[in-house]
Amino acid sequence: MTELSRTGAIRDINGPIVTVDLPGARSGEQVKIGELGLFGEVISLAGTTAVVQTYESTDGVRPGEIAVGLGFPLSVELGPGLMGGIFDGVQRPLEKIALQSGDYIRRGISVPALDRARQWEFEPNEALEPGAKVSGGLVLGTVQETLTVKHRILVPPGVAGELEELAPAGDYDIEASIARVRTAKGHILKLSMYHRWPVRRPRPYLRRDDGISPLITGQRVIDTFFPQLKGGKGAVPGPFGAGKTVVQQQIARWSNADIVIYVGCGERGNELVDVLESFPQLDDPYSGRKLMERTLLVANTSNMPVVAREASIYVGVTMAEYYRDMGYDVVMLADSTSRWAEALREVSGRLGQMPVEEGYPAYLASRLAAVYERAGRVETYGAGSGSVTLIGAVSPPGGDFSEPVTSHTKDIIETFWALSKELADARHYPSIDWVTSFSGHVHTAAQWWHKEVDANWERRRTAALALLARDAELSRIVNLVGPEALSDAQRWELEGASLIKEGVLQQSALDDVDTFCSPQKQFALLDIAIKIYTSGAELIAIGVPVSELQNLPILAKMRRIKSMYTSDQMDQIQAFRAEVNSAMEEIRIEYAKQGEPAVS
Repeated sequence: MTELSRTGAIRDINGPIVTVDLPGARSGEQVKIGELGLFGEVISLAGTTAVVQTYESTDGVRPGEIAVGLGFPLSVELGPGLMGGIFDGVQRPLEKIALQSGDYIRRGISVPALDRARQWEFEPNEALEPGAKVSGGLVLGTVQETLTVKHRILVPPGVAGELEELAPAGDYDIEASIARVRTAKGHILKLSMYHRWPVRRPRPYLRRDDGISPLITGQRVIDTFFPQLKGGKGAVPGPFGAGKTVVQQQIARWSNADIVIYVGCGERGNELVDVLESFPQLDDPYSGRKLMERTLLVANTSNMPVVAREASIYVGVTMAEYYRDMGYDVVMLADSTSRWAEALREVSGRLGQMPVEEGYPAYLASRLAAVYERAGRVETYGAGSGSVTLIGAVSPPGGDFSEPVTSHTKDIIETFWALSKELADARHYPSIDWVTSFSGHVHTAAQWWHKEVDANWERRRTAALALLARDAELSRIVNLVGPEALSDAQRWELEGASLIKEGVLQQSALDDVDTFCSPQKQFALLDIAIKIYTSGAELIAIGVPVSELQNLPILAKMRRIKSMYTSDQMDQIQAFRAEVNSAMEEIRIEYAKQGEPAVS
């Protein structure tokens, strides 16, 4: 119990909402409730009466029991030992809790997020000497947190002064003093390897920068058609069964971010168990080591307390900002923001606040915007550039994208990967609908693609999307009057769009060869598909029947080649391109001869 803690008593209980008499309480302050020691936070004040929302069920708690104000807001511990961890919605380490409490979290249990006993090998910043001016964000030294991640020990935000002492290289626990700083008022502050930060307050940075490079996910429909920049804001909306979780897991596994934070917010327990069991077994495609060495998980299933679900998003994004401040590119995946919004709705209803659209509180849009705005690429105070890319899954009831959470999210984010139930039912995965999806980062991403892959990337992408749009128009005609009403050129447009859909857009997460596709392979597949279509269109213009082109073996091979060769086998893919050129040239020569006048 801290020096600032104060004692009061419970007056009233309404589900997770508890009214207490607590003189001197502050808005947002943490409170310990009842004999069970349940944790909560003050969300409303009226004189000495405070309304507290608890992170756990209040079953069995009675009016008159003690309530203790702890003097600080909901905060997370930030320091070595986070990486590879699995936490609940208020940053309690689930693996340690399981050792004490078994399969279910005992109410009131309190376990620190970071291990106090573990020793870390600290390497001081050689550029710092006693007398140096230090301020928040400056790197004091480093710790090898995992074999993949070097943890930079930062001066906590808000601390500034003259460095009195910096610990020499050696092994220290996270509570040991590694530096002493004299403030402008003459106070001596002892700094350790960790500090606490309130989750609802964005961490400071020097300035915000524009994104300059795409987040490469290895998924063709994302990288090639609807790219996301590092530091961008994206959403994956879709109905039940459309594959939102698989899309997010693929991004978590294959993205070229330095750090991955996966927040399971109110999703079904079996889905999160699959994540918790599979991620520790996955290999990192970039380092060759275990993916968990640069990943941390926040798990809050649908049967966990509703208020902790609301807090889990803030906990995840605060930890993401912490690694961003070290100069890392972080991707945070929130699955799903719909469950988070439902938690807001439930708490709002218990508080008696006026409901608006579909029962959600009036502040839904502003809360969503405040969370997504914590993403971005920034210049840090002491570690160069870092970024947080925030991608949230949205679960609109019945797939209705006009419902409040989806529509407000669409107004906020920059990349929208809309999942289609029709595509999922047709076994087309990822079921990202190329008609309703969009990206605001295409022109910036094009600069990277043109420099790193091919200068024709944007033209090929535009041609493919135009062909897919034409396919949607022609498909409606076919559904009304049948394919016989189409000309050969129009039927070839349908065939070309089919090649793009099946040979480029479709990608199985379970295919060992095609689960990841490098940018070079992505462009090669798209380029070949467009080449087949344009060459065929030219042949039809000189009189070649569409039926002859549709029977070419190269069309079937185009649909299979993505799974035949890995990203390292670009020579074989380029050989197929030569095969396409040869097949088309043979037909052109044949029909050119037929058009020549007979020799008398």
